[in-house]
Amino acid sequence: MNARRNLGRRRLLLALLAGSAALVASGCGFALRRSAMLPFDTLYLSVAPHSQLGDELRRTVLAGGATQLVTDPARAAARLEIIKEAREKEIVGFSASGRPREYRLRLRVSFRIAEGSNPEVVPATELVLHRDMTTTDVQLLSKEQEEEILYHDMQSDLVDQILRRLAALQG
Repeated sequence: MNARRNLGRRRLLLALLAGSAALVASGCGFALRRSAMLPFDTLYLSVAPHSQLGDELRRTVLAGGATQLVTDPARAAARLEIIKEAREKEIVGFSASGRPREYRLRLRVSFRIAEGSNPEVVPATELVLHRDMTTTDVQLLSKEQEEEILYHDMQSDLVDQILRRLAALQG
């Protein structure tokens, strides 16, 4: 009889815990981060023709829905110019045998934002992100893939940062 009563109490306690956790989670205000809402109807994007960063910027702006990308800078409410984009890889650690053991990957992007007749609402600004990566001689192929994933992750972070700065201008 005591075993049944204890089992019933445990079930009741678990149900109360699950219910209270659901109430807390629903009232905490959690929401997924959305793309920054740009305060411009039109945007001209000046990037290198085969830039992966430029492609991601275009996709993200178009996914936001409210801002259109234009090909003529004179028709744009704002102009975003990517001045420089560079990937860097630096050796920061060696193994006992003198082979590279750890790398620091960097992604540098310089940009400026112009609006209407103002040539530099945001003057030339450089953003730099880095990630560290360890390696061994055995894992060469998988580390190349990891490097590409890390660069893509940094690129997505930079796109978000640039778009947040554009959104903060508020026309």
